[in-house]
Order: sequence, then C-alpha cells, then structure tokens
Amino acid sequence: MHAVSLQAPYLDTAADQLCFSLDLTERPALAEREVFVAGLAVRLRLLGASHQVFAGPVRETVACLPEAVRGLPTTYTRRLAGWTYGFSAATERLGPEEFSARVADALGRADEAEHSLCGVFPGSPEAVTAVVVEAGDERSGAGLAWRTWHSYPQDGHIVSTHSRLEAR
Repeated sequence: MHAVSLQAPYLDTAADQLCFSLDLTERPALAEREVFVAGLAVRLRLLGASHQVFAGPVRETVACLPEAVRGLPTTYTRRLAGWTYGFSAATERLGPEEFSARVADALGRADEAEHSLCGVFPGSPEAVTAVVVEAGDERSGAGLAWRTWHSYPQDGHIVSTHSRLEAR
C-alpha cells in the first residue's frame, strides 16, 4: 500500500516522547485501515501522535501521551485470554545518509506488504509512521506479527517496534 500524505503535523516530535499502552481506547486517527490476517480483523491506525494496532484482545498504542510515562519498553510480554503478546522496541540515532536509507527501506516494506498502512507527515518526506502486519510462520502456530517504524528527521532518530500475537 502506498504511503498516504497526512493532513496534520505529527505531535510526537521526539523519539523520547513516545509511550506504550495496551489499555487505551481509540484515539483520533489521521488514517485507518482494517485488514484480515491469520483469521483476525486487525485495525491499523495512524495518529498525530504515532500509531495504534487493534488485533484480537490487543489494543497497542505507541504514541505521545501526556498522561502516560514516557519511554518504550525494550521488551514486554503479556498473557491475554488464549493469547500471548510480545512487544519489543529499539531507538537508533543515525547519520543523514543511513537515516534516509532506513526511512526508504521502511517505506518500501510498507509499499510491498499486502497488509500495511504508512503515512508521511507534512514538513518532511522522511517524517514517517509505517505499520506492516504479517501472519505468523508455520513453526510458531496461529498468530500474527507487526512491525512499525517512526522517524524523526530533525534529529535522525528511528524508533522501530516488533509485536507478536500468538494463540496459546
């Protein structure tokens, strides 16, 4: 799916402003897409303050949230009714050439993926939030995984996350 131009400035203006939650309801979305992966309806939502993914019992939010503690967990696991959810996040600061190459890679992955949503914020073609969802592989059983990328061209940061939802 090609990237959509988002009609609002992004609100999480630095990687260290991102927060993580599994307990929030819908936030106002700039773009939304529903896909079906591994038998589940998955809602991909791009926010002015990053993203939400709703899949089965999971309501993942990675965003700038004034009421939440800042920072993303390096790893996190939670058991939910019949499911195991895992999350990991990494923040990297890159030089201009490597930053541009990594943003182009994220845009390419989203463009080539069957189940994705990607938005470009006004002000820079490298201010991007992308979400790509895929079915779990045969070895891991029923489930799905998604990756996200959040880029901050003003300081060269890219935050990447990886989430897995597997039936138990």
